[in-house]
Amino acid sequence: RWPKIIAHADMDAFYAAVEQLDNPNLRGQPVLIGGKGNRGVVLTASYEARPFGVGSAMPMSKAKRRCPNAIVVPPRFERYQEVSTQNMQIFQDFSPKVEALSLDEAFLDMSGAEHFFGAPLSMGQKIKKAVRDATGLHISVGVSATKYVAKVASDVNNPNGLTIISPDEAVDWLDPLPVKRLWGAGPKTVPRLERLGLYTIGDVRRADPTWIRRHLGRVGNHFQSLANAQDPRRVARRRVARSMGSDRTLLDDISKREDIEYYLKRSADRVGRRLRDKHYHCRGVRVKLKTTDFKLMSRQALLTEPTDSSHVLFETGCSLLDHFNHENQYRLVGLAAYDLIRADEISQLDLFSENGKPQALERTIDQLVKRFGKDVVKRAADIDNARTIADTTPTLDFID
Repeated sequence: RWPKIIAHADMDAFYAAVEQLDNPNLRGQPVLIGGKGNRGVVLTASYEARPFGVGSAMPMSKAKRRCPNAIVVPPRFERYQEVSTQNMQIFQDFSPKVEALSLDEAFLDMSGAEHFFGAPLSMGQKIKKAVRDATGLHISVGVSATKYVAKVASDVNNPNGLTIISPDEAVDWLDPLPVKRLWGAGPKTVPRLERLGLYTIGDVRRADPTWIRRHLGRVGNHFQSLANAQDPRRVARRRVARSMGSDRTLLDDISKREDIEYYLKRSADRVGRRLRDKHYHCRGVRVKLKTTDFKLMSRQALLTEPTDSSHVLFETGCSLLDHFNHENQYRLVGLAAYDLIRADEISQLDLFSENGKPQALERTIDQLVKRFGKDVVKRAADIDNARTIADTTPTLDFID
């Protein structure tokens, strides 16, 4: 018996797969999900597009140069949320402990479920079949005794893969893999590891613990634990949302403060609506600006009291603009609410708060949008541009 049985399910090229499922004309074609403008970003590339060197987070203009025959499809996040919810419900038929990492991946704690679903191999097969039968989509599944090894296992044989790594073989299986497979080793960390002569997970495992801590600090010991297939983290049934944000990549660069405030207001409206809809308040506000040479800058501030008011988010965001250099040209404007707390967990608000009228208006608009649709109310400043205050962007906070 394994000490634990953890499965990691990853829905292959999820957004593109959903579009190919719904539109047969896209099947077998290189598909890019994202904005059609050259300043958009690729959210997902189908497996037919990936041999051209196209991937997530790549500028759309660069992706289209690499794959000129690609079909660009705008995202439909409500549809992706619908399919994701369906998949998560399927996972809950296999385990009461399901931890959703995003719309397209989740951990399942299958420990003790052998008498229901058989050995780990049978578990993986049944999870894949259940998703395929219900949605028509393929998923990749990795099964091992820890979250880390299960996640790596699901990734090595995608798409439509199934990889089972027993506790006894986990260390030997990890050893030859490159250090980029270490959970938490990103684009900055991998070159740092390689400069130290650590190219494989086995190199990290065999390194002297004192030496690796001296060069990498505590993260080095963390990587060494993972390299030894040790990961004590449990599958959490609920994930704590750390922040909600809304970013907008602009068609034209801006630098004037009033132009930045225009888009900041739209982000504040969007984030505030999501906070109220999810029954959360935030204790802090963060503003993010990206220059034309892709330098990302951010400023943040804590609030005197938690809020779900778009008005407060916007006013705080405007005050943070005082700490940016407005001689720069910016291509992206974003605002985020962080340090979230459930509305029913707030002990006491400021007796003399002046946010009553704006919040009452915002909640009235929320009700109108829910009843009549997002285009029912517009700001006067948006009329000429046909932009509403209820536009939606990817909801990636996964509070549900």
